[in-house]
Amino acid sequence: MGVLIIAEVGINHNGDLAIAKEMVHEAKMAGADIVKFQTFVPEQELSQYTPLTDYQRKNTRDQDFQYQIDMIKKYELSTDEFRQIKEYCEKEKIMFLSTASELVSIETLNRMNPQLWKVPSNEITDYPYLKRIGQFHKPVIMSTGISTLEEIGAAMKVLKENGAGKITLLHCTSEYPAPYEEVNLQAMQTLKNEFGCEVGYSDHTPGIEISLAAVALGATVIEKHFTLDKNMSGPDHKASIDISELRQLVKSIRNIESALGDGIKRVTVSEAKNKEIMRKSIVARRNISKGEILSEKNITTKRPGNGISPMNWEKILGSVASRDYKEDEMICEV
Repeated sequence: MGVLIIAEVGINHNGDLAIAKEMVHEAKMAGADIVKFQTFVPEQELSQYTPLTDYQRKNTRDQDFQYQIDMIKKYELSTDEFRQIKEYCEKEKIMFLSTASELVSIETLNRMNPQLWKVPSNEITDYPYLKRIGQFHKPVIMSTGISTLEEIGAAMKVLKENGAGKITLLHCTSEYPAPYEEVNLQAMQTLKNEFGCEVGYSDHTPGIEISLAAVALGATVIEKHFTLDKNMSGPDHKASIDISELRQLVKSIRNIESALGDGIKRVTVSEAKNKEIMRKSIVARRNISKGEILSEKNITTKRPGNGISPMNWEKILGSVASRDYKEDEMICEV
């Protein structure tokens, strides 16, 4: 199986079912494997006094929310709307996935029989949450932003002790957008070495190049927020890629997958036909008369390579020309 590409809607549907369905369609048309949402009950996830993060406040200035719960209520979808989205995903033939933000939403999603579970970075230290996810005995993809190796290890222990299936860790920087100098992409390999599992990258940087670099470094999962319009009002639109960028991301990842190959160094089918023309042979530097001693003064190397290889240079030097040679004619002495 190739790189699993997750097109992250998150809350970029702005609480509108029609927009959510349009984003499902666009994710499918772009070639993504999964389209992912966020399922939450605001009162279960947030205390009424949880402040907005800096990026949330900056990106929702036009709405002047005082607390996170005021903001998040605007983007809430009902259980019935999520069922409709899942049914639409099945119609579009793209996997539906949603991240539950608390225990009530976990049970809501479980009734929809998801194929796997996604644990967001902020739930890595939520023991009851992790325990319940593990109890479903399904594969888990877990983001690791704002986390230490010790916290990640502890979270994996809870998941495994409670029966979780295969766990894939996503390296992540939990800022929106994430500064390039804080990405530390090589930490993805650290996760692989430390925990012996498959790894991927949840990308919050601008553009698509860091996701592509992650694939080249061995990511098996790429998660990327996308939006229909970066200028829409909402906390995540400006840190998301648009539809054209999503299509380019998928196309580029598939190209990189194809290019990575199996690691065996060999002459390929397409380059084999060029080998003879691109390589060189030992040829006469000038006209040579029969009986002359072959030296650096009268022989050289030039294309094509269907004569004596220049790797035999030392063997040819000092030989006696057995016949006349014209300039550029291949030397045939042995």
